[in-house]
Amino acid sequence: MDCCNNKKKVRSDEEKKALITRLNRIIGQMNGIKRMIEEDRYCDDVLIQLAATDKSIKSLATVILDNHMRTCLVDSIKSGDMSAVDEIVDLFKRF
Repeated sequence: MDCCNNKKKVRSDEEKKALITRLNRIIGQMNGIKRMIEEDRYCDDVLIQLAATDKSIKSLATVILDNHMRTCLVDSIKSGDMSAVDEIVDLFKRF
């Protein structure tokens, strides 16, 4: 089972590496935006980078949500825990 009762997600080293790579890319994008602001770069350029970063964050969230639904949600339903469905509905409301 990938998700434990204490709400801890056990990820493989490969999965962690992929997620951390994405996070590091997002952090790099944010640092670049910070430099752009410090350098008084043109608003359009900053906004374009913000939009790209927002897309990167949403893409990461989609990957995590997809994995969650295919592992944690399925495991919970198979074990008879239907409260996981309410949890997913709440997650969708946030997106």
